Formats: sequence, C-alpha cells, structure tokens
Amino acid sequence: MRLSGALLCAFFALALPWAGLSAAAQTGSGGSDIEGVHSIEVLPGWKTPEGRRLTGLRIRLKPGWKTYWRAPGDAGIPPQFDWTGSRNIKAVKIHWPRPEVAVSGGMRSIVYSNEVVLPLEFTPESPDRPIIMKARVGLGVCRDICIPVSVAFEVDLSPTDTRPDPAIRKALAERPVAAQQAGVRRVICEVAPIRDGLKVTTRIHMPAIGQEEIAVIEAPDPSIWVSEAQTRREGQTLIASAEMVPPSNAPFALDRSGVRITVLGDGTAVDIQGCTGS
Repeated sequence: MRLSGALLCAFFALALPWAGLSAAAQTGSGGSDIEGVHSIEVLPGWKTPEGRRLTGLRIRLKPGWKTYWRAPGDAGIPPQFDWTGSRNIKAVKIHWPRPEVAVSGGMRSIVYSNEVVLPLEFTPESPDRPIIMKARVGLGVCRDICIPVSVAFEVDLSPTDTRPDPAIRKALAERPVAAQQAGVRRVICEVAPIRDGLKVTTRIHMPAIGQEEIAVIEAPDPSIWVSEAQTRREGQTLIASAEMVPPSNAPFALDRSGVRITVLGDGTAVDIQGCTGS
C-alpha cells in the first residue's frame, strides 16, 4: 500500500493533537514546551537592494530530534506554510538549505537535525511599506515518534532594515549548488506508464559528488506522490528511478521541465531543474 506524504500528514494530525506555539509580534521569538522543540523564531532579516525582504524561520530542536525537508521521504511530514492574513506580500519564495539523509526502521527520510534556518524571501506589493507577515507553519518533529506542530507568527517587518543577518546568509550559502556549477551536462527523463501512474527514470550526466549519492525526485505538482528513488551510478552517469502516482491513480502527461531532482552526496548537494525526453 502506498501512503503519500500528504496522507501521512493527515494521519498524524488525526492521531495526535496539534500543538500550538505563538511568537512575539516584533521579535518573532518564542519559547517552547513542545516535546523535541527548543525554540522556533522568526529572524526579521533585511530589505535587499532589489526591494525584496529576506527573513528566516529558525528551528532549534532538542538532541536526537529532527524535522523534515520539503520532500521528506515516504514516512515524513513536509513543512506547510499558510500566509493568510499577511499584508503587503506579493510573492513568497522559500530557500532550502542542504538537508541530511536519515534511515530508521529501513525507511529513508530527508531531514534537518539540531538547528535549521529556512530563509524566506518576500516580494512586497509596495517596497516602501512595512510587510505584515502573518503565518501558520505546520511541521513534523520526530525522534521515535512524529509529533505534528502548528506554529503561529505575526511579525511587522520594517522596510528600513537593510543590515544582513549572518544566520540567514549562512543558510543561503548552504543551499544545494546549481546544476551548471556542479558540472551537470545533460539530464534525461525516461517515462513509462504503470497501473496507477508513471515510472520515471532519470539519467544525469554529472561528476560524482561522493561515494554514496542519493537522488530525490519531485514532480511539478505537489499533489503527485513520488516514491523513494533507487539510485546507482554508471561511470559519469547517475541513474535514478522513481514512481509517480497522481490523485487520479492513472497514467498522466508529465511536464519534464517541471521535474526537480536533488542529488545528495558527501557534504554537498546539487539542485537540478527540469529534464528532457532524449
């Protein structure tokens, strides 16, 4: 039986009560009595020369606990963001630092442990007006069990702050490198229909980034469940295969340009956007 990340999240939400944590409006900081969580806070950040606003969500976990990356694996709970009620926000982009690979009970998860800062880049409707960031963030924090956590913030971000935050800059520097920078020359996606969706096999022509490389494949549509990729290397080609199952449980037309592949290696990662058919 396949169980998608969205269904897992719903399962845990039913099985366990959602814990609540609110942050102070100006500083965006709050103590936590939630098991496994030391603190969760908003770093106010700064206004960039382009007029955007870089802030950060800092999650500090207790020893032995972890939280999940955007594509967490079969058993993970992906972070969820709800910006309802925010003002002067035209668009939001989340920057994801390089995650870790964790294996427990034979299941592989893509996680962060100890502490992570997620940089949040806001494009305001009016660069000269304050941004009112009103957000609810859903996270899964896990050790032996997973606990869904719902965190509420309301932060007033002044347009006059221009001094960069070192913690946010460090998190930005820890993002996976771009494909071109990593020497990726060609990415091919071979697609074959299966009973309830597609099998996608990627052939990535790139130098090795470690003795053990793991590829994570993401579909263009987040409602499409993607299995854990089986990864192997043949010379200068990294081959990864995964199954994609949409809500309709039927084969579908895949937009290869929207496929995202992250290759995780020894202390580094590569972010690959899109692939071709041949």
